[in-house]
Amino acid sequence: MLRARGFTNAVIEREETTRSSAEAALAVGCTVAQIAKSVIFRAKGSGRPVLVVASGPNRVNEKVIEAAIGERLGKADADYVRERTGFVIGGVAPIGHAQKLEIFIDEDLLQFAEIWAAAGTPNAVFKLTPDELQRMTGGRVIGIK
Repeated sequence: MLRARGFTNAVIEREETTRSSAEAALAVGCTVAQIAKSVIFRAKGSGRPVLVVASGPNRVNEKVIEAAIGERLGKADADYVRERTGFVIGGVAPIGHAQKLEIFIDEDLLQFAEIWAAAGTPNAVFKLTPDELQRMTGGRVIGIK
């Protein structure tokens, strides 16, 4: 997925799960805040998928995202996430999705020299910089809290 898009970041497969931000941080030896977790929402009116790449401990304020997209948000169930992204919950990467997603990046991630993101399975992660995340996704940086 990364190499096909011209990036050289190495994917690390772990024995232990990296499904949650806390598990991923423990597995790679970073802070939970350095985990770039992918949270998928369904826009209620259009049904389009919206991805928020959030710093691990942060909760997404849905009203902020709703204001940015001009539409209310709904929850995305496991089937919706897999159909739209090609990934299972807990392994959703910030790139390489089955469909085009509207993407937002949590501004809190920009404070770190390196961050970690899921790489397509609940046991795989990759290291990147906030700048690489922006280039890879084309996501819009906003405050999500």
